[in-house]
Amino acid sequence: MRIIAITGASGGVAQAIINQLPSEDYVIALGRDKATLESLYGKRPHTTCWSLDLSNDAEIAAIVERMYDLHGRIDVFINNAGYGNFNAFDAYTTADIRAMFEVNTFATMTFSRLVGKRMKAAKRGHIITIASMAGLMASAKSSVYSATKFAVIGFSNALRLELADSNVYVTTINPGPIATSFFDKADPSGEYLKSVGRFVLQPEEVARRTVAILGKNKREVNMPWLIAAAHKFYTLFPKIADFLARKVFNYK
Repeated sequence: MRIIAITGASGGVAQAIINQLPSEDYVIALGRDKATLESLYGKRPHTTCWSLDLSNDAEIAAIVERMYDLHGRIDVFINNAGYGNFNAFDAYTTADIRAMFEVNTFATMTFSRLVGKRMKAAKRGHIITIASMAGLMASAKSSVYSATKFAVIGFSNALRLELADSNVYVTTINPGPIATSFFDKADPSGEYLKSVGRFVLQPEEVARRTVAILGKNKREVNMPWLIAAAHKFYTLFPKIADFLARKVFNYK
C-alpha cells in the first residue's frame, strides 16, 4: 500500500488523479474545506480528508507532523494546489501578488522542504509538483501567475539535485490550459479558453500522465505536445518566440 498525499484535492486535476489511483493506495486529501473533500471521497476506501490553510506555515508543519505520526512515511507527495488570473502587470496590487505566491509557491516550497527532509532520512519517496507550461514560457497578462510557476520549477530543479543521492525523486508536471474550474477565476469571460481550445487538456489526461510516473525517476512531464514543442522552439529562438507570443499567439 502506497501512502499518497495531495494538496488542492477539491480541484479537478486532483479529483482525476485520486479517481485513477488503485483502491489499495492510501490517500490523504488536503484542501480548504473538509466537508467538500468528504463529499468527493467519502466512499473511497483508504482515504483521509484534512482541511488546511495553505498560507499558514505553522498549519502546514502540523499537517506534516500529523501525517508522519499516523503513517510513519509518505511515499508520494503531490503539490497540486494553485490558482491564477489574467491581468495586465499594472492591474495587480501587492496584496494580489503576495496571495498568489503564498498558495502557488510558498506552500509548495514549505511542503516540499518538510516532506523532502523526511524522505531524505528514509532514503525513499517521490515529490511531484503540478506546475505549468506558464512556468517555462511566460505570456502577456499572466506575469504574476508565470512568476509563481517559474519559481516553483526552479525550486524543484534544485531540490531534485539535492535529493538525487538519497533515492528521492522530484518531478514537475507542466500542463498547458486544463478544462477545470481554474478558469472560473483566471478567465471569467471564457474567451481565453475558447481561443485556445485546440490546446486545452482534460483533467483526466493530466491525471493519467501523472499517475503513470508515480515512483519513477522522471524529471518533468510537459503537455500537450504542441505547447511542449513550442517550448523547445522558445529555448532555441527566444527573440522570434517573444515576437510570436506578443503578436500572433496572444490570446488573452
